[in-house]
Amino acid sequence: MKLSLIKTSTALAAVLAICSTALPVTDANAASIRVECEKRANRSKISVDGNNLIQGNYKAVVKSGSNTKTTALKASTGDEIEFDFDSDPADVEAGATHIKRTFIQGNVTGKLLNDKGFVVISDTVSCRTK
Repeated sequence: MKLSLIKTSTALAAVLAICSTALPVTDANAASIRVECEKRANRSKISVDGNNLIQGNYKAVVKSGSNTKTTALKASTGDEIEFDFDSDPADVEAGATHIKRTFIQGNVTGKLLNDKGFVVISDTVSCRTK
């Protein structure tokens, strides 16, 4: 009986050791996203920034209410990427993606997609109103 108990406990210890080493490891450098938005009476402004990304090409998608807007693919700079959406003509001329001044309907969901169209990371935020 004692020998059987020792064999069983040894086998359980081996299984536990294997299972604990097979658990997924959380990457301290996991991708992150920051979505910021501001709604004014005559303007909608959204920023989607990614960090700790694998270097490559990404596009951003923003959604608020029934409104959705997608950017073209853009290359990351190192492990970072930034996308701006704006209804202000001067900011659009400076490179922001055009959205309607009424685009923001409370919350905004921002997503970063890789060049294969897979969502890398997303977040939903409440927008500031000025």
